[in-house]
Amino acid sequence: MSKSIYDFLNAELQKLEEEKLYKHERIIESPQGAEIIVKGRKVLNFCANNYLGLSSHQELIKAAHDGIESRGFGLSSVRFICGTQDRHKVLERKLADFLGLEDSILFSSCFDANGALFEPLFGEQDAIITDALNHASIIDGIRLSKAKRWVYKHADMRDVEEEDPATGKMAKGLERCLKEANEQGVRFKVIATDGVFSMDGDIAPLKDICDLAEKYDALVMVDDSHATGFIGKTGRGTHEHNDVMGRIDIITTTFGKALGGASGGAVVSSSKITEWLRNKGRPYLFSNTVAPSVVEATIRALDLLTSSTELRDKLENNTKVFRQAMVEAGFDILPGVHPITPIMFRKYQNSSKVAVEFANKLLEEGIYVIAFSFPVVPKGKDRIRVQISAAHSLEHIDKAINAFIKVGKGMQLI
Repeated sequence: MSKSIYDFLNAELQKLEEEKLYKHERIIESPQGAEIIVKGRKVLNFCANNYLGLSSHQELIKAAHDGIESRGFGLSSVRFICGTQDRHKVLERKLADFLGLEDSILFSSCFDANGALFEPLFGEQDAIITDALNHASIIDGIRLSKAKRWVYKHADMRDVEEEDPATGKMAKGLERCLKEANEQGVRFKVIATDGVFSMDGDIAPLKDICDLAEKYDALVMVDDSHATGFIGKTGRGTHEHNDVMGRIDIITTTFGKALGGASGGAVVSSSKITEWLRNKGRPYLFSNTVAPSVVEATIRALDLLTSSTELRDKLENNTKVFRQAMVEAGFDILPGVHPITPIMFRKYQNSSKVAVEFANKLLEEGIYVIAFSFPVVPKGKDRIRVQISAAHSLEHIDKAINAFIKVGKGMQLI
C-alpha cells in the first residue's frame, strides 16, 4: 500500500491545526433547537439553519411518525422504478403552489437538486452566467454541464469589466456577461444566483437580474435555500421579497433548513423543465427517493406556513432586535435584514485565531456559535455567523447580546 498520500494528508491536517483552520465538530447530545446539550451542558444555539424553529416542532414530529406508520421507513428504490408514492406527489404539488410555480421535483438534498439541474438542460451551445459567490452546489452543478460559463462579480449588474479590489483580478458585471454570450451566438442562456448568500446574509437583486434577463432573453435560476418559508411578507422567498413572483423560471430549495431541518430538496419550475429532469436528472434517476417521514413532515411544515405568518413574523422581530443591539454595542456586522448576522473580525491581525477564540469564549458563556475562516470565506474575512431563530425567546436574544459584549470587552475588541 502506498503511504505517500497519507503522509501528505497528515502534514496538511497538522498545518490546518496550526493555522486554527481545522473544522472540529462539536457533539450535540439533544434534539436540535434554541437550547441544546453539548458535553452535558445546556447552551443556546445561535448557528443552526433552524430559522422557524421547526426542527423539533411537535406537529412535524407527529407527522413524521405518521409517515412511517402509513408509508414505511423507506422506499428502497428510485422514483421511476417503484419509489414514487402518492404523498410524494402531494408534497410536489404543495411546494409548487407555495412558491407560485407550475411544478416541482423532489431530490434527496438541494445539493443534488443543483447537481441535477444544469447538465440535462444546457449543452455546448448554451451559456450559464453565475454569481461569483454562489453556493458550492451551484458551482459543482455547473461543472457537470458542457455549457459555456461566465462568472459575474457578486451582485454587480453593470456592463463593465474592471479590476476587483477584493481579488486583484479582472471581473465583469452581469450585463457585460450577457452581451458577450449574445455576441458568441449561444442558444440558451441562464442566470444562476443564490437568493440569499449564506456567508453574508445579503439578498440577490432579483428585480435587476430579471430586468436584464428579459432584455437579453435569459432564464433566471435562484437557489432559495436560505429564504424559503420566511423571507418575503408571507415567507415565499426572495422572489416575493423582491416583488418578482412570476418572473423567476427555476427555484431550487431545501427542506433541511426552515422547512423542518431534516433532508430533501427540490427544483421548482415549469412543468416541462421538471418533466425533463424526471427523465434526465441523474441524481433523481440514480438516488433513492425522499423518505416518507421527511415527506409528511415537510407537507405539515408547508401547511403551517400557508395558514399563518406567526413564526416568520417572530423571526423578523428577533432579527431586528439582535442586529440593532449588536450595532449599538460597537460590533462590526454586515448590514441587512436576514437572520444570518455575520460578526466580522476583518480589522484584527490573525483574524481567524481571534474569531476562533471569541467563539470558544462564547461557548463558555453558554452561547453556541462557530467561527468561519478560509476556505469557507475569503482570507481576511473571518467571522462568527450568528443565525437567529423563531424558536429564540427575547430572553435568549438578550443573553446572547450580553455574552457577546462581555467577551468583546474581555478581549478588548469593543
